Amino acid sequence: MIPEPTPQATGEELPVKNVRASVVAWILIDVLLVCVFAAVGRASHGESAWGFLDTAWPFLAATAVGWFLIAVAGRPGVSILSGLMLWLVTVAGGMTLRAVTGEGVAMSFVFVAATVLLIFLVGWRVIAWLILRRRQPGRPQD
Repeated sequence: MIPEPTPQATGEELPVKNVRASVVAWILIDVLLVCVFAAVGRASHGESAWGFLDTAWPFLAATAVGWFLIAVAGRPGVSILSGLMLWLVTVAGGMTLRAVTGEGVAMSFVFVAATVLLIFLVGWRVIAWLILRRRQPGRPQD
């Protein structure tokens, strides 16, 4: 069961009516983007993109931990701060799992993964924030 974020705890108003359905959608967006990161990375190295789960699983596991922490903190998952928290947990956790399982964690890979995942996991939240901000009542529409 997905806990419902409590906007009272964070002082943030959630911009959606059906919070649980929105949280599931937000999680799916993050999972999809982590899988895209892995598939594109594999393809750029001449490997089959269809083996993306071999690359993605440590980052997906860390993303699950990140979402658990977001839920425990009662933060709205669509917020930019939640995206930054998720990014940090996903990169640190994913790299840790890769190292523990004997996979490569070359500095260049860490840099590329951190950069791409920052753009992916925080980027869509920035875009959502900009769109939702424009839709606020009382705000002049361009």
